[in-house]
Amino acid sequence: MRKGTVAIGFVAMVTMAAVGGHYFVQQFDDLPLPSLPGLACDVRADGDGTIPLSNEQMANAATISAVGIRRGIPRRGVVVALATAWQESKIENREGGDRDSIGLFQQRPSKDWGTPEQISDPRYATNAFYDALLKVPNWQKLRVTEAAQAVQISAYPEAYEQWAARAEQLAAALGGDRTGAVSCEVRDAPQTTGAAAVKALAATLKLDWGDIRSTSQESSISITVRNESAGWQYAHWLVAHAAGQGVQRVRYNGQEWTAKSGTWEKSASEAAGATKQAVSADVAT
Repeated sequence: MRKGTVAIGFVAMVTMAAVGGHYFVQQFDDLPLPSLPGLACDVRADGDGTIPLSNEQMANAATISAVGIRRGIPRRGVVVALATAWQESKIENREGGDRDSIGLFQQRPSKDWGTPEQISDPRYATNAFYDALLKVPNWQKLRVTEAAQAVQISAYPEAYEQWAARAEQLAAALGGDRTGAVSCEVRDAPQTTGAAAVKALAATLKLDWGDIRSTSQESSISITVRNESAGWQYAHWLVAHAAGQGVQRVRYNGQEWTAKSGTWEKSASEAAGATKQAVSADVAT
């Protein structure tokens, strides 16, 4: 993990200047998505606030959340993990960092986090972080920065707290608490299409979520859900991973997201109750 440079991205620095050094999610309203190159995703927060992220950041955040949900990690743990990744790598799966630091959490092979190949895998790195967090006594009662620091042992122990509010908002959206809260533009042509894309999407779903009830067709996949919150967890995950998985359309509970629009809208083809028990996704053909 890094013990040198504190990674605060362009967005964070602009926000700091706007509000005198304090971080508030609501201030992202002043930073419209088109003016920030590379930030193609938008997470709706409380009130009218939004959080812009890149496709890579959004996909990694969705994986961190999904792994936590699958493992039954309390929401607080997901918040700590997201805040830590935001500070350590800007939620980017980096090949290097300070000394031998690697990946989302800038874990170090020399500190027994795993091999470079293992730490470079976002799922391995996320599981390793949660494993370490769960060993911290009373971690749920600690401040986000204190819980993160107990795992990371950083030279900047208070640095994680600046991401806590945004991590809470992101965890709520990816945790299915909010309807249609994750939107992404897909700006590049998909690398895989049709049956190959469906197969790859199903494999990635399994990596993050484990064994789930799904059915695949030539250009689509449908996931059976137990309740509406779980439905939005999967729906938001699919949108978050759309750019890397060739997803063109996601439908759930009468709403649909399309790669063309980049936003959630009322579905013109299905009634609200028709898709409440399943989330469906179409890939590029």
